[in-house]
Amino acid sequence: MRELMFGPRRFSELRTALPGISANTLDQRLEGLERSGIVQRRKLPPPASVQVYELTAWGYEAEPVFVALGRWGARSPLHDPALPVSTNSILLSFRTMFDPARAGTATACIGLRLGDEEFMARISKGSIDVGRSALDGADAVITAPAATAIAAAVYGGIPLRTLEDSGALSVTGNRRFVERFVTWFTLPDKAV
Repeated sequence: MRELMFGPRRFSELRTALPGISANTLDQRLEGLERSGIVQRRKLPPPASVQVYELTAWGYEAEPVFVALGRWGARSPLHDPALPVSTNSILLSFRTMFDPARAGTATACIGLRLGDEEFMARISKGSIDVGRSALDGADAVITAPAATAIAAAVYGGIPLRTLEDSGALSVTGNRRFVERFVTWFTLPDKAV
């Protein structure tokens, strides 16, 4: 379900985002979620004319559950923020781990180009909204082939310059906003 939190996805996109799951298993899970009223299937209008899966309004209500589970899971003594993370997982983590006190009164629009997908993180008045969006109007854009590079900056403390020098990501626009942005997320203390 978390793979649908940021809008409709084609079956092939879901399969790519969930490595290790067979097409048959994914199809069965989607059918079960559809029967339960959590997911709906629809066809996009031309010229796309492809079938997509998306959460129903009721399905989107589960986001607080994912946020709570994300915070709980991050407290695991075995949690390693350096491990690979999916695009939707990093975006949900931004909603989960955003620290309003660190952001203060900052207002910024940070574009995130992850592979061939574009998202915008809008920060204003101590809150964050992250969603699929064109990057027009972004104060800065972070481009990376995978979400793991952004997780390394945000949760791993690896300097942006180090990640840029290695080719893991690039930053365009207002670099100062990005340098501040990566400090606005805190992992909870580990459970003992």
